[in-house]
Amino acid sequence: MANERLQTEFCGISMASPIVLLSGCVGFGEEYTRVVGYSNADVGAVVLKGTTGDARLGNEPHRIYETPDGMLNAIGLQNPGVDAVVDDTLPGLDFSETRFFANVSGSTIEEYERVTKRFDDSDIDAIEINISCPNVKEGGVQFGNDPEMSARVVAACRAQTSKPIIAKLSPNQTDIQENARLCIEAGTDGFAVINTLMGMAIDSQTRKPIIGNIRGGLSGPAIKPIALLKVHQVYEVSKQHNVPIIGQGGITTASDAIEFIVAGAAAVGIGTALFYDPLVCAKINKGIADYLQQHNFASVGELVGTLQL
Repeated sequence: MANERLQTEFCGISMASPIVLLSGCVGFGEEYTRVVGYSNADVGAVVLKGTTGDARLGNEPHRIYETPDGMLNAIGLQNPGVDAVVDDTLPGLDFSETRFFANVSGSTIEEYERVTKRFDDSDIDAIEINISCPNVKEGGVQFGNDPEMSARVVAACRAQTSKPIIAKLSPNQTDIQENARLCIEAGTDGFAVINTLMGMAIDSQTRKPIIGNIRGGLSGPAIKPIALLKVHQVYEVSKQHNVPIIGQGGITTASDAIEFIVAGAAAVGIGTALFYDPLVCAKINKGIADYLQQHNFASVGELVGTLQL
């Protein structure tokens, strides 16, 4: 039976848990269902893999490299294109288990509009706008690091859908608070904070980059302190407008998740941790529920933004 303390709401969407599985880490919602003991019912929402207008092959290998307390990835948004996702993938998902969010990516504003409009006419519960992908050479990262351009993308997508929009913000920018403010004005309903940090790895023997794309997105526990700060900074802006945050970046334990909620996150994203413990979500749920009970919080919502300064 679901724990009532874990039940929460994000952008008007009821979720059984504050846990959101992050885009790029769980395919199109079906990959981990093959693991014995795993269930999508343990999470509040699943964000599907980044989707573009047309099919995309992604970057040359190597695409993934383990780093100290983290991982570099440069998949390059490989996906079958939005029509295939809507027509072939979504009908196979079990929407009775959890909520499903699309992740919209593009190289131009027009592509963002096209993909968003296609998802608007589907069963998807919300649309995450990926304006901050660091491992493609065009589009996302440039949009995400320019607050005015970020807002333009959000506004363009807002005009194409009535579904909740979640702007995924980049940590690789000068002023994340200004970006958040402009995205709120442009019509975002929520934020995902943060995307991966830009990084690289070098083979000292060959003196060549290990990642085929040269650069990639760094995730995992190594980026947690940065992610916590960015969530706190965005919360200072978003709380004035009741715009909720999915806090993400290095969460591997219930304690990590609680720290993000205290900093201002209404939900927490799990990604890299799944690669070495596919059953981690049930453990994090239990830890959050135990904490709420021990500290006399009736719900996750009561804990959000309770940082003592």
